[in-house]
Amino acid sequence: MIVLGLTGSIGMGKSTTAKMFRDAGVPVHDSDETVHRLYAGKAAPLIEEAFPGTVRDGAVDRAQLAAQVLGRPEAMRKLEAIIHPLVRADADAFVASHREAKTPLVVLDIPLLFETGGRGRVDKVVVVTAPAEVQHERVLARPGMTEDKLAAILASQVPDAEKRRQADFVIDTGRGMDAARAAVARIVAVLTGDNPAG
Repeated sequence: MIVLGLTGSIGMGKSTTAKMFRDAGVPVHDSDETVHRLYAGKAAPLIEEAFPGTVRDGAVDRAQLAAQVLGRPEAMRKLEAIIHPLVRADADAFVASHREAKTPLVVLDIPLLFETGGRGRVDKVVVVTAPAEVQHERVLARPGMTEDKLAAILASQVPDAEKRRQADFVIDTGRGMDAARAAVARIVAVLTGDNPAG
């Protein structure tokens, strides 16, 4: 079985690309979705203890949490120390179950793959990219996003050029959905040994 790591900086189209892998029949473990689940479950009491006032009705209030950690490296490290091991355990269970089922290819969607030293957990890496102006436009269109917030997020991420340099495959989502979908199909064909024409 091949474990493909899917990553990319904020606003590069990673979630859309993950869906394309799913549509191509490849099981995908989504770190963001896992975090959402953990924030409403296992992680909530741990986060409330570390960051009082961030949990409402048993679930983490992301806006409250962001207010306490964004732009504060020490607080961010504290949060990551809580959440990363839980997400990793969830991903490990996902990989183990597919290995047992003899699934030929799975995708681990890991937003901070390079930042968290996740390269060793995967066999190959695909980086999703887009021109900087496209990235900027996409991210600033998100509710509650500001130039300052975007700058803080980008400062905490490995630069796009460096990610692309370390990637086994690169998908440029700035070229449109059809081109991205074709790139996904090519990668799946290469990694599963299927003839792209078949």
